[in-house]
Amino acid sequence: MTPFVVYYRYAEDLLGLRWRDWMTGKFLGRYFSNRAYYDINATSNIDNPDQRISEDIRNFTIQSLTFFLIFLGAFIDVLAFTGILFSKSVFLAVFLVGYAIFGTVVVALLGRRLIALNFNQLQREANFRYGLVHVRDNAESIAFYQGEQQEMGQLRRRFVEVLRNFSFLVGWQRNMGFFRIPYRYATFILPAAILAPMYFSGDIQFGDISQARFAFTQIFEAFALVVLQINQLSEFAAGVNRLETFTEFLDEEDIPSLSADHSEIATEEDDRLALENVTLLTPRNPRTLVDDLSLNLGTGEGLVIVGHSGAGKSSLLRAIAGLWNTGDGMIMRPPLADMIFLPQRPYMVLGTLRDQLLYPRLDANISNDELYEALQRVNLKDLPERVEGFDTELDWATVLSLGEQQRLAFARLLLSKARYAVLDEATSALDLANEQHLYEHLKNTDTTFISVGHRPSLLQYHKYVLELKGDRNWQLLPTEEYQLDINAFS
Repeated sequence: MTPFVVYYRYAEDLLGLRWRDWMTGKFLGRYFSNRAYYDINATSNIDNPDQRISEDIRNFTIQSLTFFLIFLGAFIDVLAFTGILFSKSVFLAVFLVGYAIFGTVVVALLGRRLIALNFNQLQREANFRYGLVHVRDNAESIAFYQGEQQEMGQLRRRFVEVLRNFSFLVGWQRNMGFFRIPYRYATFILPAAILAPMYFSGDIQFGDISQARFAFTQIFEAFALVVLQINQLSEFAAGVNRLETFTEFLDEEDIPSLSADHSEIATEEDDRLALENVTLLTPRNPRTLVDDLSLNLGTGEGLVIVGHSGAGKSSLLRAIAGLWNTGDGMIMRPPLADMIFLPQRPYMVLGTLRDQLLYPRLDANISNDELYEALQRVNLKDLPERVEGFDTELDWATVLSLGEQQRLAFARLLLSKARYAVLDEATSALDLANEQHLYEHLKNTDTTFISVGHRPSLLQYHKYVLELKGDRNWQLLPTEEYQLDINAFS
């Protein structure tokens, strides 16, 4: 008997593991498809996708198997004991069905509130955990600002929300208990009370009452599973609800949408980078950033985009990358695989120094000598020795300063040999000497680059200047014809 029980549990856990592996793979695939992860981060429709993928899927697979086995056992109990109960008393069998239906309906009506409370509990627990992760990821900035009390205060407020909702949850479970407990205890005496007249009239023996009572209890627990498992079922239903809303959002991302109020900028793959009559609007609460912009950037012709903060410089880069498409006109660009984008704060992947340099093409066949050469070009030749080699895994966002991260990103750009590069204030943390050093190396490659920045020093490295004036207007001029407007660099 012991081996059967052990392997039964093992098979259940193994099946849950395989199911979770399959579901997580499916959700991750859709999460990264069509940049759904970016859209989720840009909207507030779906909270804490990390928890939904990690915790909610895990709970769903475990609880689904548990409830399946419970319902399977209940079905077997019904088949095994229904004949016994009917043989003792048809009325008792009919009464049992009616009693179970009555309890199920009452608990189902009352349990709706439990599902909502469990949904909110999962959300608030995830928000509290996110607050803790946020403190960990920004520990240095908080320490510089001496913001311990403020951070403790915001974490405490999040935790109070957890406790407040949990208080409502346990209170509602208490109220449900006032119905569930007497409802179940009644089954201990109801069979005897119903069969007592038959016993005293001599139609059945005392042993028949015991058999009928046992059969009644087994079938009742099968029919009344919703009543007996309402707390667990409500938690399960809340998790299913979170996965359902997540799935619906991902389904919407799979379907190209055309806004009824605003048209979309068309994108076409081409060997050149060009914008034709592009009008760019912000995605939500639409505001026109640029109106009727046209430009054609030939191979090797650098372009620098300037303008005061909020004029739409980074937004235009998002449109080129396909992240924003609300507006009108046409963008022609090479395939994204032939382009590389360097943001102001470079993305440091979870991995080795080699991964940092090769990202996102981690399978590129590049030797250590080439990696050393790229680091030397960006004045980071001692970095491999500092971190004990290219295959050391560290938290690079904390190990390297922002200036070092920007130089490392430039090394990533040089190694990628991309046809086009888009640099969004990619040298803002560097001194002018390092900036000049990097751009001179970049100009000696076959990469055509677009830069955004607030430094007049960037002008000398580009052939054209696009100035966004912030009132939908713009001007595009050769660098030698551009008259420096200090307000454009503020």
